[in-house]
Amino acid sequence: MRHFLAPAGSVFRTYATGSSSSRTRLGPTLSLEHFVQRSRALALYRHILRATRRIADPSTRADTRRFARQEFERNRGVTDLDHIRYLLSTGKTEWENMERYIDGL
Repeated sequence: MRHFLAPAGSVFRTYATGSSSSRTRLGPTLSLEHFVQRSRALALYRHILRATRRIADPSTRADTRRFARQEFERNRGVTDLDHIRYLLSTGKTEWENMERYIDGL
């Protein structure tokens, strides 16, 4: 087993403090409000995926999941908080209407 000694403050300091390449890889830091809205979007998406399990027809279930994913992907780049809130509100309302239809089947 070999042991390598790194010069003081080289690789380990970069790892501990974070290098510029790790910052670009992770993307920009989110504001608290963006973080909260992102959490709400993920929660809605998960809720939709879980709720689609109640759809009996496998083809309809797959189509519903595909549509939901496409809508979330299509709006992935939205950064305006008011628009994000609007999309979440609209998406939640549309899904609630769809759930009433699913439960009625």
